[in-house]
Amino acid sequence: MKGTSAWSKVDKKEVFDFAENYRKFLSQCKTEREVVEYMKELLKDQDGLKLFEIRGKALVIFADSGDVKNGFRIIASHIDVPRIDLKPNPLFEDTELAMMETHYYGGIKKYQWVARPLALHGVVVKEDGTVIKVNIGDKEGDPVFTFADLLPHLSRKIQGDKKISEAIPGEKLDLLVGNIPVEKIIKDTEVKDKVKENILRILKEQYNIEEEDFVSAEIEIVPQGEAKDVGFDKGLIGGYGHDDRVCAYTSVMAIKDARKFAKPALVILYDKEEIGSDGNTGAQSLAIEYVITQILKEKGITDYYTLREVMYKSEAISADVTAGVNPGWKEVHEIKNAAKIGYGLAISKYTGHGGKYSSNDAHAEFVAKVRRILNKNNVVWQVAELGKIDEGGGGTVAKYLSKFGIDTIDAGVPLLGMHSPFEIASKVDIYMAYKGYKAFLETE
Repeated sequence: MKGTSAWSKVDKKEVFDFAENYRKFLSQCKTEREVVEYMKELLKDQDGLKLFEIRGKALVIFADSGDVKNGFRIIASHIDVPRIDLKPNPLFEDTELAMMETHYYGGIKKYQWVARPLALHGVVVKEDGTVIKVNIGDKEGDPVFTFADLLPHLSRKIQGDKKISEAIPGEKLDLLVGNIPVEKIIKDTEVKDKVKENILRILKEQYNIEEEDFVSAEIEIVPQGEAKDVGFDKGLIGGYGHDDRVCAYTSVMAIKDARKFAKPALVILYDKEEIGSDGNTGAQSLAIEYVITQILKEKGITDYYTLREVMYKSEAISADVTAGVNPGWKEVHEIKNAAKIGYGLAISKYTGHGGKYSSNDAHAEFVAKVRRILNKNNVVWQVAELGKIDEGGGGTVAKYLSKFGIDTIDAGVPLLGMHSPFEIASKVDIYMAYKGYKAFLETE
């Protein structure tokens, strides 16, 4: 079912109901840790599924159904998102304004983050190991934060005459967090930065956070507010984090709702994809090998050869978003091989850039198998490349899964405005991703 609008093939109420639950999830979960906690709560009473948590920021969901020696069906996505983090020593005062130093994470367009309301989500870990959860800006009555931009009357030389990528340097992204000086000062104590001192007082009194605690904190600056329906017809969802939480959510719902399994199944929610999949929660780590080792060990299999054989016999979908054609910028796509919004699950045989550099290129035999599964289950799908050959490019976790010898293909939801604070996805594409992932897990 390639090359057709998915809207003509679905029950719209079913699509809208599924999408509304996803919209609520996207609004609630703005960090990796929050996604992991949400999924653990969602699946806590689900029979037949076992969860493996990786450092609180990644998650593996296992459905045991049959002989693991024949390999797994795997769907792997990532739950980290481009964002801006607080630096370890963030708080300072300048011209009687309290500010926080930041360091952006992943491929953001910095100009999209200024002059908008922002929230703080994350954790602070005290010296004694106590974990303080931070969620400021998204609750009723909360303050918000912002990066104040420069007025157009004075920005022509310092911003307007520069390339767009240079107009707002990373070090200019200082978060505005306060303006009122401290009222009471301890006798005989000289306080130079009175506004900063007042912010420290508020942090201590309201959140039990002291200045040194930021050294052992992971606080993410994220867009404030809920994901929204977009358009007169409400057929789209706009929000922060579609890349790649839309594929994470749909793959988790697929393993949760599957009636049967073609093979034992794994749904993996990785961290760190947006910065190269490094670290011990990213796809380049051996964490997934460790999880599979634990699964085999519980079945009395402990030899390394069997582990390697099981992984080699496995099959995977790298569930990641791709670029949908933006009507205003069609020139960056080769239209015949580009994903259209509303045309279903987007299948990418390869990603990478230029001459397919740094990509997994799925074998034709495996592409045919996936195509058969999707068609058999009436999944609306389309083929997709990430733009024209020499226009740019990008990668996914597919190449890291394939290092184990796993047959892997990319399949995900097309987006408009990818990596922006307000990405756009079609509700019907979201639903077709769920339906396609479920078919992959269920169908021989």
